[in-house]
Amino acid sequence: MSTFSELQLIEPLQRALAAVDYAEMTPVQAASLPAILAAKDVVAQAKTGSGKTAAFALGVLSTLDPIRAQLQGLVLCPTRELADQVSREIRRLACFVHNVKVLTLCGGVPVRIHLASLTHQPHIVVGTPGRILDLLRKEALSLLALKTLVLDEADRMLDMGFADDIADIIERTPKQRQTLLFSATMPAQIRDFSRQFQSAPLDVTVTNDADTVLIEQEFFKVEPEEKLGALAALLLEHRPQSVLVFCNTRDGARMVADDLSRRGFSVLALHGELEQREREEMLVRFANRSSNVLVASDVAARGLDVKDLAMVVNFDIASDLDSHIHRIGRTGRAGSHGVALSLCAYSDTSRAAQIEKQLGAPLRWGKVPTPSASTTPLHPPFATLAVDAGRQDKLRPGDVLGALTGDAGLPGDAVGKIDVFPTRTYVAVSREWNDRAMQRLRAGQIKGRTFRIRQINR
Repeated sequence: MSTFSELQLIEPLQRALAAVDYAEMTPVQAASLPAILAAKDVVAQAKTGSGKTAAFALGVLSTLDPIRAQLQGLVLCPTRELADQVSREIRRLACFVHNVKVLTLCGGVPVRIHLASLTHQPHIVVGTPGRILDLLRKEALSLLALKTLVLDEADRMLDMGFADDIADIIERTPKQRQTLLFSATMPAQIRDFSRQFQSAPLDVTVTNDADTVLIEQEFFKVEPEEKLGALAALLLEHRPQSVLVFCNTRDGARMVADDLSRRGFSVLALHGELEQREREEMLVRFANRSSNVLVASDVAARGLDVKDLAMVVNFDIASDLDSHIHRIGRTGRAGSHGVALSLCAYSDTSRAAQIEKQLGAPLRWGKVPTPSASTTPLHPPFATLAVDAGRQDKLRPGDVLGALTGDAGLPGDAVGKIDVFPTRTYVAVSREWNDRAMQRLRAGQIKGRTFRIRQINR
């Protein structure tokens, strides 16, 4: 079985798969979906980008009864970024299933906002363990009707100290439930977790051998004081359309982003001290190609899903092999080629040696290039405009596209990615058309209404 059409899926889900051009199943989908749709427990090892989100999303949606206004599917994730990504995928696949309510419940948002959103119970909740447990203790959520529980990136959740919270949540779920556990690595702790909370699960392992070949890795030995210059030189040499730079600390991420900005790069810094809206806007701008460089602490190592990410750079060597694999796994996804570069200070050579030992293959070491003095940073092709209206205002991507290509007179290829959130919408516009788009949208209307339009970046 290799195509989605061979699965026993309800017609609205088959329509949604066709609408998003999902035809052939990925290896993890082909191995796990028959068991998932048969309501069996599954424990699966597969890297991010392997298609696991669609696998468990289809499982949750296939058993859903939209008429029952009760929580029937719960997905636990380690980070807000991953929870947002999972929610978007579930909504995409549920687009032809009427009246499905999906909520994202994570820390970083005032509890009162979530309490207000839970006045009417959702069908599916995606969230982080801490916030979900908090809402359960406040009796704002009920798990009595839960059919499917998903633990996504379980290894990361345990690494972050969520084991007790997850166990507490599971104890509140019905005994007769389906439990799906997905993990990029399968240490003994995950196996113990599976045996404790799952019933005769199907064990699925998707090897990363084919994917690893698609990621070209190279390491560079540099003095600590030379790392900033080396990073800039590598970016000028490779000129990636999009690059994710990892630092081990939030202060390091800010420092690196400030330095690259002074050198003329279009750069954003993502770390744990940002407000939720700031984080959302940064991720939108990076994903829609309004900024070329995103510098991140490890908080963004999981859950960040950027299509066609050309390169990952480890400004700091990761603390262990699992973290290193998760970082470089942002690139080289879905069969595309990726590049992963790592700067290794001489004090970090022992970490590099440990990664080499665990990989079981010698690392490739290169020399930092010396770019031409005339080489300038690559500038992003788009800028981002924000419309202060979203799903709550019944605004859809087609409404914004129509306003831009209709009244504003922009050609279709001048409009990039459109992201619709509950109260805001972000649209990427080609930089040469940015001023005209801003003027026309402010002077005109979208869907017959006037909304506030903001410039997010230039």
